[in-house]
Amino acid sequence: MAGRDLRALFSTNDRGLTAQEAFTNRESQWDAVTAALTEHLGTVNAPSFDVEDLETPRTNVLVFHGVGGVGKTTLSRKVEGALADGEHLPAQWSRPGWSGVRILPVRIDLARSAGSDFERIVLSIRLALAELGRPLPAFDLALRRYWEANHPGEPLEDYLRRSGLVSRLGQALPQQMQSALADAAQTLMLPGTIGAVVGQVTGALVGALREQRQTVRALAGCARFADLLEAEPDLDALSYYPHLLAWELSRLPHDKRTVPVVLLDTFEDIGDRTLRDLERLVQRVVWLMPNALFVITGRSRLQWADPALQGQLDYTGPAAWPGLTAPAVPPARTGGSVGQGRQVLVGDFSPEDCDDYLARRLARNGRPLISEPVRRTITGRSHGLPLYLDLSVMRFLELRRTGHVPQPADFDHDFPALVSRTLSDLTADERHVLRSVSLLDSFDVPLATQAAGMTRDAAALRLTERPFVRENPAALWPFHLHGLVRSTIRTADDHTDDRWSPADWEQAAHRAFRALGEQWRTAPDDDRSLLAGALRQGLALARDFRLELGWLTDAAWRYVGDSVWEPIAPPTPTATAALPLETPADALVETLSALARRQHEHRETTVARLTAVAETGLLPAELQEMALYYRAKAYRDIGRSADSRRGYQQVADGAGRLAPAARRGLAQAARLAGDFPTAYQAAQTLGWDGRHQRVLGDLWWLQGEPVRAAAAYQAGRIEAEQHATTGEAAHNQALRALAVAFYDPQQAGDEIDLAEQLLAAVDLRATRINTVIAALIRDAGTPALDDRVRALRTELDVAGLTSMAPVLELALAFHQAALDDHAGLFATVSRLRELTQDGDGAYYIDIVHFMAGLPLPAQHTAPQWLDGEEATRGRWHALVVARRRHLGILG
Repeated sequence: MAGRDLRALFSTNDRGLTAQEAFTNRESQWDAVTAALTEHLGTVNAPSFDVEDLETPRTNVLVFHGVGGVGKTTLSRKVEGALADGEHLPAQWSRPGWSGVRILPVRIDLARSAGSDFERIVLSIRLALAELGRPLPAFDLALRRYWEANHPGEPLEDYLRRSGLVSRLGQALPQQMQSALADAAQTLMLPGTIGAVVGQVTGALVGALREQRQTVRALAGCARFADLLEAEPDLDALSYYPHLLAWELSRLPHDKRTVPVVLLDTFEDIGDRTLRDLERLVQRVVWLMPNALFVITGRSRLQWADPALQGQLDYTGPAAWPGLTAPAVPPARTGGSVGQGRQVLVGDFSPEDCDDYLARRLARNGRPLISEPVRRTITGRSHGLPLYLDLSVMRFLELRRTGHVPQPADFDHDFPALVSRTLSDLTADERHVLRSVSLLDSFDVPLATQAAGMTRDAAALRLTERPFVRENPAALWPFHLHGLVRSTIRTADDHTDDRWSPADWEQAAHRAFRALGEQWRTAPDDDRSLLAGALRQGLALARDFRLELGWLTDAAWRYVGDSVWEPIAPPTPTATAALPLETPADALVETLSALARRQHEHRETTVARLTAVAETGLLPAELQEMALYYRAKAYRDIGRSADSRRGYQQVADGAGRLAPAARRGLAQAARLAGDFPTAYQAAQTLGWDGRHQRVLGDLWWLQGEPVRAAAAYQAGRIEAEQHATTGEAAHNQALRALAVAFYDPQQAGDEIDLAEQLLAAVDLRATRINTVIAALIRDAGTPALDDRVRALRTELDVAGLTSMAPVLELALAFHQAALDDHAGLFATVSRLRELTQDGDGAYYIDIVHFMAGLPLPAQHTAPQWLDGEEATRGRWHALVVARRRHLGILG
């Protein structure tokens, strides 16, 4: 039972108030394990226990939950070691009191299993039981049948070896399964050759079970065995096979008696609160193995006792899981006890538990005293730190004492006490490093040392061992401060003797900024993660402390040069609307944010944001052209060709870094206007900086020469790979796939696959759409294209990519021409007229007529084809004829 919160009770005259508080630690968590296991042993050894009873409530689950990095995985491993071998019992943990039974721990790290594979979970449990040294016939026969049905031609031994399970849990399972199969065949007096065919063995076995033959009376003791063998051996059936495991365990000889303790770690990877498919299968395992104890560790409490989940999971509600119901108050520190049920908090709270804690901490007549909006505000600011929740509760009572009804705004508040408590046991050097790294989202030891202006790493190393420093070994900079500790250090009133002045903070910002720049400049050129991370943190420092741009200028150019567009803009310092642009750093943050977000925003928004930046004049000239160039691109995307040409011309005239790209934009403008000779001549002068191969590819396929276009795009991709420009390589490959799709649908599939592989590393919406259009062209002439086209039209409209719409319509026209669908073609031409009414891209109408073998309309202004209209018409029509032949429409 949770203890009374005496401090809260003695802070008010309200005698109707109930206040509760709970604490826990690692010792009590081990006590929870031993108590749960002791209770479990008593249950399974009781004469009334029946492993085949599917209706009795389950008490075979213990849950430890808490935020990431708080030590749940370590706890899981320690428990596994302590149960496996008493010699590995931590000194502070009490020795368990049970004896005379073998405890078999089975730890399954769900984060390590790719895709949280359910087969791997079941196999891990069975592999651990292989240590018993004997087959488990009922389960083994069912599993063998499942495996051969779902993995034909793949021996279980090979799968176990490839997945790494054999090395961890032994190699006996395949032999035991084969032994079970052979024994069953012998019992049924089947020929040896038939005995190797699991389908025939199980079929004969089912018949024997149904006929209640004496030869199979041992297996007949499992009432549901025949039903499971007759069921379709799919994943759903596999989730019921653990019932057979439980049955086999229940009939082990006394001297072989074994109780499995299955430790499921990182349960949040399968316990998604919206999609519970895998969780449902795992819950089924727990329910069907009542003689095994399951110790689950994850970030949130297990919700199986919540009646609202009925229908999402098979077994729900407090009657089914009496130990999983929420206690009166969730534990507020770093553990829990069995007296609080079978759900024990480890460390900080999840948001759900913060709210639950605040709702139950102070109550009147059984109803929460702290309102839901106030609880929501406190939870958001707490970052799950229980101390913050405690202080907020006391602030709530203090405000209430004055006659004020607490409101959410009253808790937009930092507690200086958190600063003093955080700093209290730190050395002077550690406090100095702590304040320095509070300027950074994340850091490593060298960065922390440089940001603090120290010459030795000792203080930074000691700081990383503190509990408020979290570690993610896979991150670029592995350490970060607990969110609440960081914000409090930065913003709360600091009354300590060595508090920093504003000048101290500014000097630290300069040091951290220089250190980030130094790390970036000394890293390999292809270290994209360091570039993005340094930009993200450097932009925040420059913005918040009004620093000169310095190395950020070169880093920004490196960022845009690769066309990857990962998000790098730091969050705004307030939750309100965006702040006005006042410094070059503000303008650069907005520019780069607009460029990254254009992959997810309408291009009209991109134009507006970049126009606002350009009009401030805050950026230096070399960065101002960046805003102007990408605004010109956005103008082109939304169909404002004249504005686009003016922007490109302005950048080209400036002769800066983007002048070659601007000249490419002008060549593309000439192409859109149908002046193909001018675009072709311009392409000869662009070189790699102007992406000349891509410009040539764009010209060739419009002339009905997709083979030449594909070759140009391939050359462009190779050039991009040589320059380590991933985004440009993806651009060219997507366009190559589009070109190939016109003349070789089979090869187009491979080209699309390669484009998708390249796109996995970048965020390029328009390029991804090009691969989708390529797939449409590849599938031209086959059913069900219309729905895909409609969906893509919607996406283009939402994204503001007006300039790509004619290409989509041309893909549809190719499909319609292959089917000789004249009604569809006329509708497509009508849409193209609307899309190209300003004259740009009007040649798409010509191409549709060429493909269909139709005459051009009267008074039509023809584009300047590279080798004349007739030759171009002939090539496009030949592509349609070839597609018809491919589809079998022509002989």
